[in-house]
This record gives sequence, C-alpha cells and structure tokens, in this order.
Amino acid sequence: MTEITDLIALFDDESTNFRIAVDGVTEEQARATPTVSALSIGGLLKHVTLTHEGWWKTITDADPNAEFDMAGAAHAYELTDDETFAGWAEKYDAQYASTVAALKATSDLDALIPLPTAPWAPEREYRSVRWIVLHMLRELAHHAGHADIIRETLDGQSTTMTHARNAGMDV
Repeated sequence: MTEITDLIALFDDESTNFRIAVDGVTEEQARATPTVSALSIGGLLKHVTLTHEGWWKTITDADPNAEFDMAGAAHAYELTDDETFAGWAEKYDAQYASTVAALKATSDLDALIPLPTAPWAPEREYRSVRWIVLHMLRELAHHAGHADIIRETLDGQSTTMTHARNAGMDV
C-alpha cells in the first residue's frame, strides 16, 4: 500500500461512519437540534461537504492571496429553507467521490499550499497537501462523532451498534 491508498482507506472508513450516522433520518430529524448545541445532522452533512470542497479548492487554486469567505460560511452549519437533506446527501456523496479522485491524482503530498487568511489566522500560512488531507480526515471524524451523538439522541441508533449488527452480533 502507498500513503495515498492509506489516506483513501481512512477517508472510506470515516465516510462510512459518517454516512451510518446520517443515513435513514427524515427531513425533520435532519433539521432537529436535540442536544444543547445548535448542531443538526443536516447541518453537519452540509458543513462537512462544504469544508471538503473548500479544502480541495484551496489545494488546486494554491492562491497566495486567498481569504476565507466569512459571508459564505454564515449558514454552513444549517439547512436553509430552500435546501433539503436529500440534496446535501447527494452533494456529500459527490464530494466524497471527488475527494477520492483528487487523492488518487495527488502526486506530491509535500507540496506547500497557501492557506486563506481568516480572522482567526490573519497571517498567511503554508501547509503541505498532506497536512490539509489529514486535517480533512480529522474534521470528518470529529463531525461523525457529533452526528452519531445527535442520531442516538433522535432515535437510539448509533454507528457502533450498526457496525455490530453488520458483523452479525445480536444487539
């Protein structure tokens, strides 16, 4: 195995966990915020999709003058009235496929990429493609955990129980 195939395998594992946590919810459940935070399953799905799309744009553009789009991020964690959970699920799946294709096409994980400046990072920083991809994986795993907690709160389903059932355990 190569480092790229290892990264793809990790993306596949984390994407599977995320999809287990979000699959099968209704539109109403996708918008629900059953914990003390304002996070919803639909909002997390949208956020992860937009984040991965944004990171690949950062890598491919490698724009030394890029700035984080604060206005564009205003509703990144919520489904707006004109959006649907099903629509974002399709976009997530397309972005996942795009991520895998982009990883397969990556020839230099050490290439330095200028990161967009932002209020929390006003000075230009450069990170390797590897760092960005690992950051994307961390973000996906982090939000898969959020989605799993929300899903368990909504209907008692959890990624762990689904994996156990899929492995033939009687749970």
